[in-house]
Amino acid sequence: MRAAITVEASGLGTWTRQADFVVEAEKLGLDICWVAEAWGSDAPSALGYYAARTERMLLGSAVMQVGTRTPVALAQTAITLSNLSQGRFLLGLGPSGPQVMEGLHGVRFARPLARVRETVEIVRQVLTGGRIDHSGAEYRIPLPGGDAVPMKLSMRAEHPVPLYLAALSPAMLRLTGEVAEGWLGTSFVPEGAADAYFAHLDEGLARGGRVRADLDICQGAEVAFAPDEEALGAMVAGRKKELAFSLGGMGSASTNFYNRAYSRQGWAEVAAEVRQRWQAGDRDGAVALVTDEMVLATTLIGTEDMVRERLGVWRDAGVDTVRLYPAGDDLAARLDTLGRAIELVHEAGARP
Repeated sequence: MRAAITVEASGLGTWTRQADFVVEAEKLGLDICWVAEAWGSDAPSALGYYAARTERMLLGSAVMQVGTRTPVALAQTAITLSNLSQGRFLLGLGPSGPQVMEGLHGVRFARPLARVRETVEIVRQVLTGGRIDHSGAEYRIPLPGGDAVPMKLSMRAEHPVPLYLAALSPAMLRLTGEVAEGWLGTSFVPEGAADAYFAHLDEGLARGGRVRADLDICQGAEVAFAPDEEALGAMVAGRKKELAFSLGGMGSASTNFYNRAYSRQGWAEVAAEVRQRWQAGDRDGAVALVTDEMVLATTLIGTEDMVRERLGVWRDAGVDTVRLYPAGDDLAARLDTLGRAIELVHEAGARP
């Protein structure tokens, strides 16, 4: 298995501290650094900077929201970052959700599946270096009714650009299996993943004439090491508010893909109740409903032996790349956690 992290460029208090974290993470043996966007700093600017400060590890966008940039602009960005980094760039795209798309960008969230599919088609067309000609329900290039003719970029992609999709819904998972090189997932419970995720991914893979080995399964979770049971209890209790926010506060009043993902993995009743209480303003009541099991099932929190064992379960479930969110009160502590976790990920991947 490969070890990865996801960072936001403006995280860790200062821009330079986050950059230092990325540089040191590469020295620890990290395989991939994904840069988030969401409603914070943009991903491409930071990726260009990190490309200049690193030498070996892969760098990816996780994710750039489809619809906030034109498909050709996404392809231009991908080619530029790939060429600048000498082939180390991974293009991660996602549909986001109605709150970010409509509340922040003023872009309708309607028909996300069609928008992502057509964006992938156009990006792939641009990457081949030919003239761009697309006529779909979401995008038409060139626009009809004028004098414009199909164009091609004046630069070419010097390296392959693997494309990853962030997906949680069954339909988006099927599309990921059909057209992408990798799946960026979250809210992952290996014990429930076969029905919640892999059945849909495999359906898409079959539709595209592919097999599971053609898709990099990239899953993320917080990692933290507890010295004893008492410390572990405190860690788990501290993560319950974050999980309650994901279940109740993410997305919009009508759409929460994280809540739906947990529901498909055995927690439908509690996920619905957490959402209801959170939306009603009862945040403490929502947090109280989150169980220790829910936290431990979707994170890599525990003693070193617990984390080692859990990584084996992830590997056996089909995970290829583990996206780590290392805990720690400062830069040194996070790097210490990350270094230990990278060793365990690589160890798990090497075991038969």
